[in-house]
Amino acid sequence: MQRREVLLAGLCWPLISLVPDGAARAREASRSAPTPFGEDTVAGLARTLAAAPFKPQAQALPPSLAKIGYDQYRGIRFNPAKALWRDQGLPFQAQFFHRAFLFRDRVDVYAVSGGQATPVVYHPDQFTFDGAPAPTENDLGYAGFRLHSPINRPDYFDEVCAFLGASYFRAVAKGQAYGLSARGLALGSGGPAEEFPVFRAFWLEQPGKGADHAVVHALMDSPSAAGAFRFDIHPGTETVFDVSMRLFPRVALDKAGIAPLTSMFQFDANDRAGIDDYRPAVHDSDGLAMINGRGEQIWRPLQNPSVIQESGFEDTRPRGFGLMQRKRAFADYADSEAHYEKRPSLWVEPVGDWGEGAVHLLELPTGDEFHDNIVAFWRPTQPLAAGREHRFDYRLHWCNDHTWLPQLAAVARTRIGAGPKGSRRVVIDVAGGRLAKVGDGKDVRADVSASKGQVANVVAHPNPEGGGWRIAFELLPGAERSVELRAVLRDGAGPLSETWLYRWTL
Repeated sequence: MQRREVLLAGLCWPLISLVPDGAARAREASRSAPTPFGEDTVAGLARTLAAAPFKPQAQALPPSLAKIGYDQYRGIRFNPAKALWRDQGLPFQAQFFHRAFLFRDRVDVYAVSGGQATPVVYHPDQFTFDGAPAPTENDLGYAGFRLHSPINRPDYFDEVCAFLGASYFRAVAKGQAYGLSARGLALGSGGPAEEFPVFRAFWLEQPGKGADHAVVHALMDSPSAAGAFRFDIHPGTETVFDVSMRLFPRVALDKAGIAPLTSMFQFDANDRAGIDDYRPAVHDSDGLAMINGRGEQIWRPLQNPSVIQESGFEDTRPRGFGLMQRKRAFADYADSEAHYEKRPSLWVEPVGDWGEGAVHLLELPTGDEFHDNIVAFWRPTQPLAAGREHRFDYRLHWCNDHTWLPQLAAVARTRIGAGPKGSRRVVIDVAGGRLAKVGDGKDVRADVSASKGQVANVVAHPNPEGGGWRIAFELLPGAERSVELRAVLRDGAGPLSETWLYRWTL
């Protein structure tokens, strides 16, 4: 058995030795013994990791599990009867994921109670194996975990969130199904040398009997940085994660992505070139929303481009950004299996001053709905220096929608299609805010601009069929292959709608 990371040996990794008799029992007892745990424990481990060369997690698996596929992996299920805190009458329970398929990294898990951390020990009999061979080894460890809590009805523990694979995690609110994911940190996203930091250990604090939230600590590591995370997880009609990240770079990070979000967009009415599909739309998210430091609310519909494209929205002290799923009717997707109308939106609310930087949006080409092709994150203007601590606190809102600037109408739909004489016809529906009080609307106008080409036949009028108002115009791109578009509805008192931004590409 290979020795694990020596820097963390003091935390009693939950390994069970295969040596026989008394020696095995003594070693198991030692490794299962509790150790002190406090608010700075994980940060201290991250700081120590960052001061030494990176060592990857153990990935070796027995031959019976090393080559199984997706369907076989889905057949490996944790037995709910063996869930952490199952028999203690607490409002949360934890279940665990087995290592196999794409999830080979060993992740160690600890239960924290009374200031002591005790390893959660893996054993094969915690799982059922349907279509996959059951291992005989007792020291494989876990790939990740998920938290359960009764958010839809009081007598059933729903899956609220899951931490599985690299530094990925995802969550749902009441009535939702899994969709987009968040990550601990993005490094070099979209580039040839992209890194995927991993959560190598978790500490799950035992909740009180009346607790309304769960607390999870995570230790992150990668060749370029180590980090400590605290997640305060509040499930409900809107599931909220209060996140504290303490980052310790090994090298200067000039392409760090803070609070990264990952989603999927295949097509919708604004971008369905070459699509032959019975459904009106297929996506986990349909737009990037932002409120910048100047108080401007922005909506940028997503695309499935023919080549990778990156957009940067420079800002100082951002108020929030997120990948949102605004369409909420079954008819918007007509998919009785995927139910995209139930996928969460995810809004990032910075806590404290994040300084200067930019919200970055990466859109990658995809030919199907099974691969995430959208990434959004905050990138500071100044590189994050090596050898020191950098702290970012923020709040994640897993929700259907989010309360932004209530006086502004939000973009409900964007449609783009062929117009006359080689033009492109753009139709934007907006609803809400002050629009209901504009009276006859004589003072309402649409401000539309393009970075290149020409904009013609701009109109704005009430939309009695769908409610709200409609902005429509024609884009004449000429020989241009890419045009940045901007539109906002106004009256004499100022903006009536959020700002619509779009990159049209040939």
